[in-house]
Amino acid sequence: MYDNPQQFIATVAGFLGGLYALAAGLNLAAAASSLRGGRRAWGGALAWGLVAAGFLGGAVRAFQGRPPLMPEWAKQAIDACLGPIPFTLAAFSVLAAFYVFRRVLVRPAIAWATCNAAILLLGLSLTDREFTAVVSRADNVPIVGMVFLIGLFVWLGAWKAVENDRRAAGGLPPAEKELSGRVLVWPDLVYIELICMVLLLAGLVAWSILLPAPLEQPANPVVTPNPAKAPWYFLGLQEMLVFFDASIAGVIFPLLIIFGLAAIPYLDQNPRGNGYYTIAERPFAYAVFQFGFLQLWILLILIGTFFRGPSWGFFGLYEIRDFGKVEALGNVTLATFFWDTCLGAGLPRADLDHGMLKKLATIFWREAPGIVLLAGTFLGLPALLGRTRLRRHRRALSRGRYWIAALLLLMMLMLPIKMLLRWTTGLSYIVSMPEYFFNF
Repeated sequence: MYDNPQQFIATVAGFLGGLYALAAGLNLAAAASSLRGGRRAWGGALAWGLVAAGFLGGAVRAFQGRPPLMPEWAKQAIDACLGPIPFTLAAFSVLAAFYVFRRVLVRPAIAWATCNAAILLLGLSLTDREFTAVVSRADNVPIVGMVFLIGLFVWLGAWKAVENDRRAAGGLPPAEKELSGRVLVWPDLVYIELICMVLLLAGLVAWSILLPAPLEQPANPVVTPNPAKAPWYFLGLQEMLVFFDASIAGVIFPLLIIFGLAAIPYLDQNPRGNGYYTIAERPFAYAVFQFGFLQLWILLILIGTFFRGPSWGFFGLYEIRDFGKVEALGNVTLATFFWDTCLGAGLPRADLDHGMLKKLATIFWREAPGIVLLAGTFLGLPALLGRTRLRRHRRALSRGRYWIAALLLLMMLMLPIKMLLRWTTGLSYIVSMPEYFFNF
């Protein structure tokens, strides 16, 4: 697309200059805001001032056509750390760390430093042609904005929740309880909604002018795009199809995700924490919803958008999307692993002259390891935990709600477990009965 790297840098230099200038202005505003805190805030104001100076220097260089570049060794190191297994485990670890250390991580200074690091990483990454080719696609630009917006609102909700938990520990009511002033729908609320509607409409019009709609050539039945990606809101489902049968990934899992998230308030009948932000009073509901929404939906969308390339291969952010790259992906069922690899006896097979019952018995005997494993996981494990470590929760929820909650949680955990098993061992199905179109 570009004859040389300098020609590519010239095309992104202006945007990078504007991005760095915006970051410099925001940090100057943060420094000015810190000065209002008195003498103790001089350190924060100095720090944000230095960051603003650094971004301003980057903006000047970008406008001169010489934006700061990311070193090649850094790109290679990031790509090496962004394999499917490290990336997935890192995402789970970040969510767990955010939950455990939320009282520290929600501090405005740490949150603002994280935002600056994300802006700097984005700016440096945009000097790479492969990265820019992916994120600058018209239908991928909103996903980049979605990443920052989700980060903002997750932090904002956690910050308000931590503040309310701190107030509750001191015997004070939640901050929302103090907002007891009456606001009229007309004219107060209607005026605010009207102003927001006008601003949003103006933003959409400007967006549609600056960023043309991603229309391609008319559909051709003899030419299949590679990769053929669904719209962004279906990329999570398309990613599930790599690890599960179509009926499970396309029907059962989406229904369970919607039903499970909607059932959280009915399963966790804790009377506290209603009407205000809190985590300490509703830890189960908060943790389950964040895991289900961020890890089982948003994470899959990000993988499908930025990491999946030709032939649905997994590529790093700066890796060349090579159409000739073929990944050796295993396709081994648990029955094959158990009977062939472990026992060396071969899969049990029924002869053609055997009756229907004999064939059915042979199929179930062949899949007995997977059936036993699923039965132990979905029936034995909840029963065992309900009588030991989770006995108090089982009594608080009642038997019916406890079993529904346990089965929903196990189905949620099944997705990341199956992803890791597929990437590490090549395991495709735990129970595979193609004779009856059932694979799990």
